[in-house]
Amino acid sequence: MLDSRLRGNDKLMSLAVLYSRALSGMDAALVTVEVHLANGLPSFTIVGLPEAEVKESKDRVRAALLNCQFEFPSRRITVNLAPADLPKESGRFDLPIALGILAASGQIPSKRLAEYEYAGELALTGELRSIRGALAMTYHAANCGRAFILPQMNAAEAALVQDATVYAAQSLLQVAAHLAGREAMNRFIPDVQPAKPQYPDMREVKGQTQSKRALEIAAAGGHSVLMSGPPGTGKSMLAARFPGILPQMSETEALESAAMQSLGGMFEVSRWKARPYRAPHHTASAVALVGGGSNPRPGEISVAMHGVLFLDELPEFERHVLEVLREPLESGRITISRAARRADFKAQFQLLAAMNPCPCGYLGHFSGKCRCTPDQVSRYRSKISGPLLDRIDIQIEVPAVPQEALLKQADGETSDIIQARVEAARQRQLARQNKPNAQLTVTEIDALCAPDAQGAALLQQAITRLNLSARAYHRVLKVARSIADLAGSENILTSHIAEAVQYRRMDRQG
Repeated sequence: MLDSRLRGNDKLMSLAVLYSRALSGMDAALVTVEVHLANGLPSFTIVGLPEAEVKESKDRVRAALLNCQFEFPSRRITVNLAPADLPKESGRFDLPIALGILAASGQIPSKRLAEYEYAGELALTGELRSIRGALAMTYHAANCGRAFILPQMNAAEAALVQDATVYAAQSLLQVAAHLAGREAMNRFIPDVQPAKPQYPDMREVKGQTQSKRALEIAAAGGHSVLMSGPPGTGKSMLAARFPGILPQMSETEALESAAMQSLGGMFEVSRWKARPYRAPHHTASAVALVGGGSNPRPGEISVAMHGVLFLDELPEFERHVLEVLREPLESGRITISRAARRADFKAQFQLLAAMNPCPCGYLGHFSGKCRCTPDQVSRYRSKISGPLLDRIDIQIEVPAVPQEALLKQADGETSDIIQARVEAARQRQLARQNKPNAQLTVTEIDALCAPDAQGAALLQQAITRLNLSARAYHRVLKVARSIADLAGSENILTSHIAEAVQYRRMDRQG
């Protein structure tokens, strides 16, 4: 009898079921929002492992319903957010909870509720406020075949997901009118497509031909770089212009990067397909770099997804902070484990780091004003561990630029010219192995990075003389493969090996 009552009369229906999303690491898990009205003393209970922000939605929802001239039921209200073992956070469940109460109390029909997923934080006036993670949630909703109703401020971001059906709402009243069939909302279509990303031009950096060459190789193969040189030689300028010579982002890369930034609540539609560039201060903690918190959020290495993480003054970072980079540099992902939760985030970024050659910074400067002792220099460089250095593919010196070069007009190559060569080299890699050279496994290195006989002999001498580790040996081969790809060569020649060995500067100093 109860089943026929629920099916036959929406006004008498006391149970409503809606869908939303919860953020759990990179995933946006489906959450079923069940709202039940029962007889008894008036109460409002939310179950399903809600955190403080979700528990507080009771007051926001009540005020929003009353201010929108709806009736707030004087009954026993139970809201269940399933699955019960998944923590629920933030105010994004305000909208589905409010709609569930309206449907369960018969103030809006329930027959169309299952066609959509809902997310939005309610103001006390009933207006919808922005949420974080809209892009990630919309991506999963589109895969399930449901449309997504969310705040107007998040619509442009969510609409970046191809084939997603997005409805932008300004208020609870607008959503209720849409579901009641009184005033239908139109599917959101962005008015303006994001412009092509603009980056600072590499041509603005005077001199530093060898450093630009190293960065071009790094961009082509996806390699990490450590730059060492006195203050004012252009290390930070080179790093800031590095995203401009990277290959253009594919749709998949752009979506993954934007979704990761959306999880951190920092994505801007105007930056669509722009390589992220993150440069945390050296006082940053390990949690700031890799992510964390009771409800784990992505750190700088994940926000820099498919972009650049620049660490200036590398030895000034706490040693234990730098050590957390070792695993993601190797695996391209980070797992954050807490007592109650575990979250996985992708961390496919290119590391650029800069450091001075000594504590005063002027070792090797043409002015000759460095007075640091060898022991001081050794202690300063030892702040960076050997295992971390091993994981940095290219290590170069950025020397001081002579005064006469500074006085000349900039006449180097533009970023567009360099990027064209990098694009061509990257396409060769994708056609050959479907990944950048920096991500090659040991088996793939043996198959794809074998040098000619003279190159192998030269590499053997380098291993003996520089005492290279197995990891450093493989990284030399991957860099040599990128050099060959830039040259359009199918084979790795002796000259490619020789240049790659030159980029193990810290090994040569050891």
